[in-house]
Amino acid sequence: MKVNWNQIDTVLLDMDGTLLDLHFDHHFWTVEVPTAYANKENLPLEQAMPAVLDRLAEHKGTLNWYCLDFWTQELGIPIEELKQEFKHEIREHPETLSFLAFLRQMNKQVIMVTNAHRGSLALKLEMTEIGPYFDYMISAHDFKLPKEDVRIWEAIYQITHYNPRRTLLIDDNVKALETAQQFGIRHLLCATHVSPSMKPVDPKGYPAFENYRELMP
Repeated sequence: MKVNWNQIDTVLLDMDGTLLDLHFDHHFWTVEVPTAYANKENLPLEQAMPAVLDRLAEHKGTLNWYCLDFWTQELGIPIEELKQEFKHEIREHPETLSFLAFLRQMNKQVIMVTNAHRGSLALKLEMTEIGPYFDYMISAHDFKLPKEDVRIWEAIYQITHYNPRRTLLIDDNVKALETAQQFGIRHLLCATHVSPSMKPVDPKGYPAFENYRELMP
């Protein structure tokens, strides 16, 4: 995957699945949360599992899906505290730090744009070394708009003044790539390899890559 870095001033980067291995989040929401819910409600796990996963599915693509406060209230489980118990499983993709260092070396403006709740973001920054590489770290919750809503890219523009024609978005969320394209962000890349333990993402025709080595000259 060749990237013409001379045409790019700003790089917008998703966090979970794109910079970080998605295994932590996937395992947390599909195993640990249903287990905690089963214990709280005194239910067998096979009964609690669909109850939780169906409720999650109802909110997919909305800000609620990513909101720790919402799920704490909805399920009656202290989600942020529960995440602390498993935070040792949070890790970057192998080439993430090399790629971030490369962007710094190239003097690009580097902006994180994540749908993750600020509590999740703080935990990921605590457990990884990605933080110092960013000019801005933006949570969609700051604007009450998920990346699946085209209006978020205008809101981010008002703060960071990026030039959409000279901006690259890297994300494993195809819907986010779609709304960014609608807004006018010119360079789009789908990160397909979200975790060694999970299936690759279908990029739906967007340019795609598996490893950051592919993007560095």
